[in-house]
Parts: sequence; C-alpha cells; structure tokens
Amino acid sequence: MSKARILIVDDEESTRELFAELLTRWGYEVEQTADGHAALKLAADTHPDVIISDLVMPKLDGLALVRALREEQPDTPVVIITGKGTIDAAVEAVREGVFDFVEKPLDPARLKIILQRALEKKETLHEMNVLRRRLSQMDSKVGLIGNSPPMRRAMELVEKVAPSKASVVITGQSGTGKEMVARAIHQLSPRRDKPFIAINCSAIPASLMESELFGHERGAFTGADQRRLGCWELADGGTLFLDEIGEIPIELQAKFLRVLEEERLRRLGGKGEISVDVRVISATNRELKEEIKAQRFREDLYFRLNVFHIPLAPLKERRDDILVLVQHFIDKFAREGGKKLAGVSQPALKLLSDYAWPGNIRELRNTLERAVILCGTGLIEPEHLPAEIATGGGESAYLKLPYGLPLREIEKEYILSSLGRLQNNKARTAQALGISEKTLYNKLYRYSGKGPRQKEGDEFDAEAAEVPPVKASGVA
Repeated sequence: MSKARILIVDDEESTRELFAELLTRWGYEVEQTADGHAALKLAADTHPDVIISDLVMPKLDGLALVRALREEQPDTPVVIITGKGTIDAAVEAVREGVFDFVEKPLDPARLKIILQRALEKKETLHEMNVLRRRLSQMDSKVGLIGNSPPMRRAMELVEKVAPSKASVVITGQSGTGKEMVARAIHQLSPRRDKPFIAINCSAIPASLMESELFGHERGAFTGADQRRLGCWELADGGTLFLDEIGEIPIELQAKFLRVLEEERLRRLGGKGEISVDVRVISATNRELKEEIKAQRFREDLYFRLNVFHIPLAPLKERRDDILVLVQHFIDKFAREGGKKLAGVSQPALKLLSDYAWPGNIRELRNTLERAVILCGTGLIEPEHLPAEIATGGGESAYLKLPYGLPLREIEKEYILSSLGRLQNNKARTAQALGISEKTLYNKLYRYSGKGPRQKEGDEFDAEAAEVPPVKASGVA
C-alpha cells in the first residue's frame, strides 16, 4: 500500500518543519509550501490525500484556499491550523467545508486522530465515486436512468448496499425496473464476475418450485431422468434474484429459510448437503406484511429477506425522468435499427410527459420501440404513438379529487386541469367544457383573485353545470 500524501501550507517555516517532521515519522509522504497560490498548483500536480493549511497567510489565506480547492478538488479534506484569536474564524471555516482544525501549540495526539479520520473520509469518497462511475457505465435498459428525487434516493441505496452481502427486498409496481436495480447491485458488488441468476416465482408452477430452486437428483420423481442443478446452486458465488417472492408456496418457505440461514442445501431426492454462497435479492409488488397477516408468508422469512429495503416509485411520480428516458430509448432503438431520427416533436413530447404510464418504464420502453419502428426518419409525432396516448387517454384523462371537496372547488380544479391538458388554449377549453369563452375568462379572473369572487351563498354557475362528469376518488 502506498503512503498517504499530505500537503502542508504555512508561511512560517518553523511550523511547516514541525508538522513535516512529525508526519514523516508517522509514515506519511509530505510536501510543503509557504504560499496559498503555490499550494493550488502543487495540489493540482500531486493530488494530496489531505491538506493542512494555516488560516492566516498573506496573498491567499486558508479560507480562500479552501474555496478554490472546492472547485478543483472537492473530495480532498482540508485541516486548518489556528492560533490564538482565530478560533471563531476556524469554526466558521468548518461551516465552509473545512474538515477540521488543530490549534497552536500543537497537540500531536489530536492531529493524529484528525488525519486518520480525514483519510478514512477520503477513502470512502473514492469508493463512492468508483461505484458511481460503474453505475453510470452500466447498460441501463430500464430503471436506473433519471435524476428525479425518487430515482436519486434509489441510486444512493444501491450504492450503499452493493458492497455488502446483505439480503435486499426491492418493492414497486410492475414495470418499475426491479430486476435492473437487482442487476445494478450485483454489478457494483464484489460478486460482479460471478453468476447473476434471475427467476420469476409467479411463472413457475407450485409443483415444480422446489426442483427449480434447489435442483433434483436422477430418479427423484417421475420424469427426472438426469440430475438437474437448481437456481440456488447455479448462482453459487454470485447473486440470486427472485422476482415475485410472495409466490413461493408457504410449505416450501421453511426449506427456503433454512438454506438462506445455513447456506447449505439438499437437492430433491439427494442424500448429502451442498454448501452454497449466494446473495439473495428479492422483489415484489405485493404488500408482504399483508401476506403475513393472511398466513401466506412466513414472518421469519420476511425479516431474513428484508435486511435492506429499496422502494421504487412509479413513473408518474418520476415525471422529471420521462424526458431523459425518452431520449435514452429513442437513441437505443434507433441505433439498433440503423435509423437516424431527429428526435420527438413538441406535441408528441407533451403527450408522453402528460401520460400517467400505468405500465411504468416497461410501457414507456415498448411505446418508444414501436414509435421508432413506425417513424422511419425525422421526428416522432403523435400519430406514431398508441391511440390511448395520442388522444391523451389512459389514467391521465381523469381528474381525481377527494371526497368532501366543495362544489365550487371541484369546478375550479376541473376547469384548470382541462385548460392545462389543452395547452392553455382557452377557445378549445371553453368548447370542451360547453361554456362560452367569456364565462371561462370570468372564472379564470375569479380564480386568480383579479375579479369579483363568487359570494358564499351564490348558486353554482348555470353555464358551467354542463361540465362532463369527473371520475372521483378517495385519494387526492
């Protein structure tokens, strides 16, 4: 292992020499300079692991140095040296992003601890950056593309859990990319060069589940004419991904739990036990706690599987990611089909952004694959999209309102929602609502507070009473 590099910046030669002698004795590689500007150049050339800098220096002081380094080398911890009368400034420097500070006269024991912590932080940041680079380089067919808050949270959880062997449960609606998240965890883990075995438990008949998971010996049952390795054994050393884990029959769950805990299995019809080293990642769109209450899922198995939980939001809650995903899939399918597309027209993009995507990323992916096939060249237009999207249909065609909302508020929500769906075209909105443009303008002025408000006791506006029915829901 190479020595950690420390850069000392102080205009007092005696202080620099004291620190350099001490750090060299502790086994560090030391560089030193008397000037903040020179320190910036030296840091760019040598990439030190930690920088120790005096707070008060001519030309470029310690705080200015920290601010400059934040732009160039944000992951490099900086420790500030303070004397009497500069403690308050040092505390302020910590708020600015300085890792810590040491006071004169020097306490070697405190400095040693600070350096150890700073180097640990540097190593952690380095590991996280390596994981992020790997994550960004992965072929993210679905799921791991986007910068929305829900997606960032999911990525952070993937990065944190990947290096461990902890069992993970991924929850989310169908089509949200649960398998791709599982693959990301595997690819970012030390098991990346070992097998990743994925099975969908809902696609396997209950009578074949035990053989599929644990394998069987020749003659174990009628038709078993040769030995067959199960998914658990095939994943040895790597990762086993079990989609729809709630579909495992209750009578098989005890054996499943035993293999998970003891890391040993016996094939169906076998006499000896086989050691297996497998990380288990499972996924479900069911609420497993409800399955436990209904006695269809073992509670002890749930707690053993659910060491780490990653929830995935539906696409309609990740609208900031839709445009990024659209571009990703268009590029992918155009490249695979040898086509040159100019992109997506604004009307088509608006339809894609407004649609509720009940099938989530899987539906978006299939929609864009179809659109690229139909488009040929040029821009993807609304006519290249499925009818329910091209006409603004699907779940997004309904306005969901909570029960108990006053009638005038229902009218307001419906009118504003209709106006938004029709790209703020007031003539089309008035026509769709069956009211005159004058009435629509009057209502919009009232909603904005620029016109006379309807009195509390006024009757519901007769012209607006012809509004089409609204799909009400108990959920806002």
